Amino acid sequence: MVEKHIESAFDEDIENIQSTLMKMGGLVEKSLFDASEALVNSDLGLAKLVRENDRTIDELEEEINAQTARLIALRSPTATDLRDALSFIKIASNLERIGDYGKNMAKRSLVMKPSSINEQGCRSLRRMTKDVIVMMNNGIDAYIRKDVDLAESVILQDQDIDQHYNALFREFLTFMMENPKNITTCMHLHFIAKNIERVGDHITSIAEQAIFVATGEYPLDERPKFDATADIKGTS
Repeated sequence: MVEKHIESAFDEDIENIQSTLMKMGGLVEKSLFDASEALVNSDLGLAKLVRENDRTIDELEEEINAQTARLIALRSPTATDLRDALSFIKIASNLERIGDYGKNMAKRSLVMKPSSINEQGCRSLRRMTKDVIVMMNNGIDAYIRKDVDLAESVILQDQDIDQHYNALFREFLTFMMENPKNITTCMHLHFIAKNIERVGDHITSIAEQAIFVATGEYPLDERPKFDATADIKGTS
């Protein structure tokens, strides 16, 4: 009877942490979406709100870490259960970093000046942001459901994000070469694109955690990367 009570309490603790994790994921998704909207629409008020709300995301990471530490200390989880517990900390860390990228995107939108290149680039960045949001939702779903197939598809989706980033990098580089006056705007756009590309990397880490929790092993294959910008820089 006591053992059943302990098992029930452990399951309840796990569900509570997962609930906090889902809440954090929802706020991070909103941060990315609002940051891209602020960028496209030059909405300074929304950009400031994204930056202010990042504090809540940070607080949720701290809450998840505290909940997990309490779980480990009080419940003495088995090896399999410990795998679940430690994954909470890693995924919360990835989500916190993604939130930081949303905040950085909003920060740059506050200083960018309107231009035709700005408008064109921002629309492309919004499309790229929507892609990583879909990827993030799939990654979190794969983790919660312990769905290895979905997690592996998320890892493959990161290739599309990398290729989108490479295309934007070339586009911004062309604009800068055509007219030095474009350099400041294009540098801002490029840093935002790089941030979004890094979001894809953190989501891939979440998907890898999903596979680890489900199978006890990390993916054997090195994650594919398609960053061609290094080759371009090397030819200069």
